[in-house]
Amino acid sequence: MSENEAPSHLQSPHGERIAWLHDGEDAVETGKCGFFWLGGYMSDMRGGKATALAHLARARGRSAVRFDYSGHGASSGTLEEGTIGKWLAEAEAVFRQAAPGPRVVIGSSMGGWIALLLYRKLLAEAPEEAARIRGLVLLAPAADMTEELMWNAFPPEAREALMKDGRIEIPSQYGDAPYVITRALIEEGREHLILTQGMDVNCPVRILQGDADEDVPWQHAQKTYEALRGDDVTFTLIKGGDHRLSTPNAIMLLGETAEALAVRADAATKRQHAPTGMH
Repeated sequence: MSENEAPSHLQSPHGERIAWLHDGEDAVETGKCGFFWLGGYMSDMRGGKATALAHLARARGRSAVRFDYSGHGASSGTLEEGTIGKWLAEAEAVFRQAAPGPRVVIGSSMGGWIALLLYRKLLAEAPEEAARIRGLVLLAPAADMTEELMWNAFPPEAREALMKDGRIEIPSQYGDAPYVITRALIEEGREHLILTQGMDVNCPVRILQGDADEDVPWQHAQKTYEALRGDDVTFTLIKGGDHRLSTPNAIMLLGETAEALAVRADAATKRQHAPTGMH
């Protein structure tokens, strides 16, 4: 698929038109583990890391699915109408409808939080769907960001303005458009917090975090690591890495990490379908 190709669309549970792209092979036909990408707040599916994963999928005969949350990129809706629960519902819809077969789920920043919430929700409500998630790769995961990295970090005057006006704008170092933070985003986000109570993970989890990240400090990512209850969770700290983790070396590490989990999933699938021999 060319980066200029028009995306496909599906309707979200809230009625938005969600744009998504598929790269590589058909996962059902090949039987190989594919990738599922979850982007960050105010990012889109044609960003550098998502595109690199799409290229990797094509090179390795895998499937990669990526999409834009409502209010982002090519999807309908406005950013100010978005909440964590709404974007989680969209992620679930795309995962179920457009990303069949086993998947390694890769989430960046807010997408890392969404990835964990998706896994937790499926584990509770649709275990057969959760079983398709064969690994989680979390890049600078912004778990509980609405509370820990926004509300708790805001000065009193920003909190007052948010409660009074329903929104505030914060300058972004990644572009001209400011971050728009709404009261609804903060308040609804409290329904999805995971750091205090922690959560169980039955699949491998790989956290990749830059030690020079100013948006999601490495100490915050370590809290996420500590909150995950599983026997195959690792935390990798990248010297000099910023929040974007988009240098050639960081993107190479992302690809190596995602591919390693996919290869492991392929091997497990082969073992499951291998004929039982005589003893």
